[in-house]
Amino acid sequence: TSARNSFLSGLTGVGTESFETYKNDADSPLTLDFSGIGSATLSGAGRVTSTLPGITNGNGRYATDGDKYWQSIRDFTIDFDSPVSAFGFMGIDIGDRNGQVRLSLTTTGGSIQVINIDNMLDSPDGSVLFWGIIDSENAFSRITFENTAAGVDSFGFDQMTVGTPVPEPKTYALTLAGLGLIGCIAYRRRKMDSTLIAA
Repeated sequence: TSARNSFLSGLTGVGTESFETYKNDADSPLTLDFSGIGSATLSGAGRVTSTLPGITNGNGRYATDGDKYWQSIRDFTIDFDSPVSAFGFMGIDIGDRNGQVRLSLTTTGGSIQVINIDNMLDSPDGSVLFWGIIDSENAFSRITFENTAAGVDSFGFDQMTVGTPVPEPKTYALTLAGLGLIGCIAYRRRKMDSTLIAA
């Protein structure tokens, strides 16, 4: 939760999909709704699963918000209707059977960035992690979730979130420095004009 809150503090206009509006056992393709920020299509292996709040499904998976989540034992993909620069999710019960999540992010320029999530291997049932990325310079249009132990280690996902990155402080500093330079130039010009008039 602390990691998720830190991620959210770097964003504005946040939208989250928690799978609460889908029927139990709904499979792909699903249209993900990021609360007015945008939408996406989830395709591939998996299904919407539900548990009572505070109770696992018997194998360590459960929702982190409400009572529904996305469960998958194989790979799936999210295609965004509009490119995003920030994406995060809660991962539940990842790694208890030595599986890891490998993400492939396709940028708007067509390049692919592969990221291995550094989750604990042979972790206890019910472990939870939050992972997020904010990259204001390389917006991406697709994310593929790969399971390194496909068919063996089943994962849960909830609270998938997108948002707009807050401008970094250095942007403000450069802007202020630029304004200061303009002010200095304007002052010198005024001083020069006064000299010319006096002459």
